[in-house]
Amino acid sequence: TDLSDGVRYLAARGLVDPKRVAILGASYGGYAALAGATLDPGVYNCAVSIAGPSDLAAMVAYADSEGGASLVDYWKEQMGPSSQLDAVSPAKQAAKADCPILLIHGTDDTVVPYNQSERMESALKSAGKPVEFITYKGQDHWETVGSSRVEMMKSALAFLQKHNPA
Repeated sequence: TDLSDGVRYLAARGLVDPKRVAILGASYGGYAALAGATLDPGVYNCAVSIAGPSDLAAMVAYADSEGGASLVDYWKEQMGPSSQLDAVSPAKQAAKADCPILLIHGTDDTVVPYNQSERMESALKSAGKPVEFITYKGQDHWETVGSSRVEMMKSALAFLQKHNPA
């Protein structure tokens, strides 16, 4: 909640308009955007997650299957014991989302699997929450396909303008 705490601090001092705060991030920042919208509702007007993890237990299982023990240890150290992962997994807390969410993910991501955004979309739709999902075929985790990267940023900007207008 450090990002949300920062927003509240700035809003309390009149430095930002609390009705016009959006959150956007990629990879861990994508997780932070989803967490802000689901684990700390009421802070953000909209959220954009680019290749963000949404179901941490599934992410740890993926890390275990792909990267071995050291990667799993890293995830557990960062996110806590497996018994607590659902409580900090945006997909498991989707019913708490209180703002529109845009998910952007490349199909060839081998760091955060594409199905993490599919899980989030499904959870949000099941909860009746507003969600848009944009897929970039052939795009990896680092957005190395330049044309898709430009389109991705245009899509994110359009979403922010729609849901957090000036």
